[in-house]
Amino acid sequence: MRAHRITGGGGVGLHVTDQGSVDAPALLLIHGWAQDRDCWQKQAPLAATHRLITLDLRGHGQSDAPQVAEMYNDTAMWAADINAIITALDLNKPILVGWSFGSRVIASYLDRFGDTAIAGVVLAGGVITTGKAREDWMVGPSSPGLNRDLYTEDDDLRAAATAKFVRACTLDPLDDTLTAEIIAANMRVTALVRRAIFAANWDFRPVYAALTKPLLAIHGVEDTVVAALCGITVSELAPKGDLRLYENTGHSPFVEQPERFNQDLTDFATLTFGAAQ
Repeated sequence: MRAHRITGGGGVGLHVTDQGSVDAPALLLIHGWAQDRDCWQKQAPLAATHRLITLDLRGHGQSDAPQVAEMYNDTAMWAADINAIITALDLNKPILVGWSFGSRVIASYLDRFGDTAIAGVVLAGGVITTGKAREDWMVGPSSPGLNRDLYTEDDDLRAAATAKFVRACTLDPLDDTLTAEIIAANMRVTALVRRAIFAANWDFRPVYAALTKPLLAIHGVEDTVVAALCGITVSELAPKGDLRLYENTGHSPFVEQPERFNQDLTDFATLTFGAAQ
């Protein structure tokens, strides 16, 4: 495991790790709202055949967390972060893999820099809008946008709401130790950062409709956080879109069905990188 400190948009320091051969096809894994890079632990076997890069988004994990809302609701900041990682690590046309809010981060990059420097996109339970651009059909009953206690400065209320949200991210409960670890990671993200991340009103469906590279949407049928119709929609919008719906799966397909997810990601990478040669 190689650790890096990379300066992103607005001078924010990003904690980034990578493993696997530096000459192998690169997968850049981007986690979701209030999570951190450790959510991708079950994807570690992919490092045997790929260069596997993970990061803590700004405001999360071991990355810098400036308590200024503009550092999170400005699309340019997220775009600059991903561009900085691609540039600093000299990644050769990586595949960008985004979970949930990670879709918004990827869309930010595409909106600012285009898709020339990447090979493709994989979205797992990806959102397709934020803020007031969100439509009712896009969200499930466990969406973080529906529980204001997730954003309160009251630590006790925020902790209870966070525990409820974490448990809603999978159809079946995870073991108690892993659940506690995820909740702890969530609680390190401040209320200000949580609020600011969803403050921007942006419909980025047109960004994915303009994507010229392959896209794979993976979505749990039983996802109660982001409706599966979002995955279906983005796979149909993207000119080279494809879709995998996982039955008996909630909002975290890479955790709930890691073997299937890793195989689907490997197959997509093989086709995508092969087509790019």
